[in-house]
Amino acid sequence: MNASIPAWFERHQIVLYLGGLVAGAAVGLARPASGPTWQAAIYPVLAALLYATFLQMPFTKLAAAFRDRTFLGALLVVNFAVVPLVVAALTWVVPLPRAVLLGVLLTLLTPCVDYVIVFCGLAGGDSQRLLAAVPLLMLAQMLALPALLWLFVGPELAAIVEFGPFLQAFLMLIVVPLTLAWATEAFAARHRGGRAVATTMTTALVPLMTATLFVVAAGQFPTISHRTDQVLRVVPVYAAFLLIMALVGLATGRLLRLDSGRSRALVFSGATRNSLVVLPLALALPDAYAMTAAVVVAQTLVELVGMVVYVRVVPRLTAAIETR
Repeated sequence: MNASIPAWFERHQIVLYLGGLVAGAAVGLARPASGPTWQAAIYPVLAALLYATFLQMPFTKLAAAFRDRTFLGALLVVNFAVVPLVVAALTWVVPLPRAVLLGVLLTLLTPCVDYVIVFCGLAGGDSQRLLAAVPLLMLAQMLALPALLWLFVGPELAAIVEFGPFLQAFLMLIVVPLTLAWATEAFAARHRGGRAVATTMTTALVPLMTATLFVVAAGQFPTISHRTDQVLRVVPVYAAFLLIMALVGLATGRLLRLDSGRSRALVFSGATRNSLVVLPLALALPDAYAMTAAVVVAQTLVELVGMVVYVRVVPRLTAAIETR
């Protein structure tokens, strides 16, 4: 394979990602009836992206990454102690209707366990340690979310949220791609064909991310296009969350004297949310909460734009902190 192709993708990745978002939004707005088709494609495309990402990681190092108690402890504190305080402050400053508030809570209180690994790797973060923490983050949010919803909105509203989609997403987006990547790595160690697959998937990483952004935007824009008044109310909340959590992650990394890779991973974990996983939870709510799904979708789109910025800015910030 021509070595210049991966290099070209690497140089132009930000433009490609933004292009994927804009093109997907245009398709979603132009053909809103196609939204369900694009939505159905999100998990398969995202699973392919994660498979390609997992192939970049030597699995022999995952066990060592899981034993990094300092990093794991920082992840848990940032995501399940600091984040709820930030969310409480933001929703106090910006009062929201209950259906809108529930969408904000479902997204901001649940840390991302899928494409955060990809964006973290693109920014030079320690994606191996982040991958090793995925089971812990998934279990912790499944246990913490009911209690946090109870605190924020009361027991009667917390009780209507179903948690089955968490398990489905974990199997489809983590277990299956990770198992396939492990099998490919084992095959590549013995056969040339396996090495060719691994090389091809490495080259395909940027196109797969672009395709993921396109599919998400095309599938989700029709959901929010008719609810722009309510959606616009939460965009500043989501944007402020991204800004605050970048500062929190950087400060925590410096306080704990983490190296740049772990600091970047901490920043990305604290800022990215599990919107694609909690969306089925929002869609399963009673009719009175039909607005909730649009609020979740809005967070996805704001975050994707934010992640494109993060990939460029976070490495510079961590490098600047290390030089002080």
